[in-house]
Amino acid sequence: MSIQPGYVSDATRFVRELLDKHPHIVEEQRKARARWWDRKPETGDVTPSSRSEVRQKPYVYQTGD
Repeated sequence: MSIQPGYVSDATRFVRELLDKHPHIVEEQRKARARWWDRKPETGDVTPSSRSEVRQKPYVYQTGD
């Protein structure tokens, strides 16, 4: 099975037609990506595990105390 030169799948054709009819979708995608992915985490939200309040025993599978 070989891919014919110039072949365009139905899914690719659909997406291209959708973006041709609704070009605002691309800008909305950029805004959403900037809001959710392209930002640095806030320092107040990140707590290092070394500052955890619950101490773990050295051997967690130990049955007696």
